[in-house]
Amino acid sequence: MADLLEPLGLDTIEEPALSFQQRAENLWADSIGWLDAHMIELLIGLAVAAVIVFVMMGVRRYGRRIYERNPTLETWQSVIGRTLAKTKTWFMIALALEIVAVYSNAPAAIAGTIGFFFSLAVVVQAAIWARSVILGVIEHRTLTDEETSETLASAMKLIRVLVTFGVVAIASIVVLDNLNVDVTGLVAGLGIGGIAIGLAAQGIFSDLFAALSIIFDKPFRKGDSINFDNTFATVEQIGLKSTRLRNVGGEEVIISNTNLLDKEILNLTRLNRRRIKFGVGVIYQTPADKAARIPEILRDVVQSLGNEFVRAGFVGFGDSSLNYELQFDVMSPDWDVVFQSQHETGIAIFKRFAEEGLEFAYPTQTTFTSAPDGTMIMPYPNVTMVATEKSEE
Repeated sequence: MADLLEPLGLDTIEEPALSFQQRAENLWADSIGWLDAHMIELLIGLAVAAVIVFVMMGVRRYGRRIYERNPTLETWQSVIGRTLAKTKTWFMIALALEIVAVYSNAPAAIAGTIGFFFSLAVVVQAAIWARSVILGVIEHRTLTDEETSETLASAMKLIRVLVTFGVVAIASIVVLDNLNVDVTGLVAGLGIGGIAIGLAAQGIFSDLFAALSIIFDKPFRKGDSINFDNTFATVEQIGLKSTRLRNVGGEEVIISNTNLLDKEILNLTRLNRRRIKFGVGVIYQTPADKAARIPEILRDVVQSLGNEFVRAGFVGFGDSSLNYELQFDVMSPDWDVVFQSQHETGIAIFKRFAEEGLEFAYPTQTTFTSAPDGTMIMPYPNVTMVATEKSEE
C-alpha cells in the first residue's frame, strides 16, 4: 500500500509496531502450534537428551572417583579424571535443549535462543577442559620426574597465569564472534600487546621456554655428564633462566638455557660404553716377527682385563718409533670406572712388553761424523790404552 500511495503524492501509512504483549501472544500461539504439530518428535528428542545427560553425569561421576583415588595427578588416569569431573551441569542442560530443539524443529525464535546459549556453553566448557588438560599434563610431569620437579614447581604459578590468560582470551574472542561482534580490532590489539610484551621480556620468556624444552624434551637431566664447546661438566641444577654445571676442574659453570640449547651437546652419561684409544711406539731395532705380534699381544691384554677389544695395528713410521694404535671399549658409562680401566690397561701393556722383550721408543738422535773425503770416522780420536806396571818399592 505504501508503494502505491507514494507515486500519487499521498502520505504513506506506517504500520503500527507490535506491542510486547502482542509479540508474547504470537510467540505463545506459535509455541502451542509447534507443540501440537511436533509432539512425537519432541518426546523422542527429550528421551534422547535425557539419555545423553544421564551418560554424561555417569562419566563425570566416574572421573571424580578416579581423581579422588589419586588427587596428586601421579597417573594419566587422574589427569583425565579431574578433567571429566569439571564437566558442568549447565553444559549438560544446554546440550540437552539443543538436541531437543534440533530434532523437534523448534520455532526460529526458540531455536535461535537455545542455539546461542548452547554455543556459549560449549565455548566455556571447552576452555575449562583445555585448561585442566594443559595444567594436568604439566603437573603430572612435575610429580613423575623427580629430577625436574623442582624447576617445574617454581614455574607452575607463571605457567598457570599464562595458560589461563591464553584460554580465556581465545574463549572470549570466540564468544564475541558468535555475538556478531567485530573482533578484528580486539585481535589486532591483543597481537600488538603481545608483541610489545614479548619484546620487552624477550630474554626472560626465551630462557623460560628453553627451560620447559629441556624439561619435556630431556636432552639431558640432572646428574648427566655433558660436553659442549670445550666444556666437560656435570649438570647440577636446571633453573628457569639458567643451568648450573660443575666442570671437571671443579668450577661452577652457569649458562643461560637459551644459549645452552643453541650449542651442540654431547650427553656422555647415556653411553653404555666408552671407547679408549692408546698410542704405543716401539724402537726401530724391534725384530720383525715381534713387531708383527704386537696387535695380538695388545688383544690379549685387553681381553684379560674384561674389556671389549675393537682393533689394534701398525699406523705409521715415526721419527724414532714404530707406531701402533689400540682401541677398546670399557662396558660402563661411569667415567671413574673407565679411568681406572684405562690405568690398568696401560700398566698391563707395560708389564707384558717387558716380558716379551719389547722396548718402548723415546725420542733419540744419532750423530755420524765423516772426514773431508767422506770417510766415516769416530766422533772422537782413537786412543791407545797403555798398561803400566806399578813399581815395587
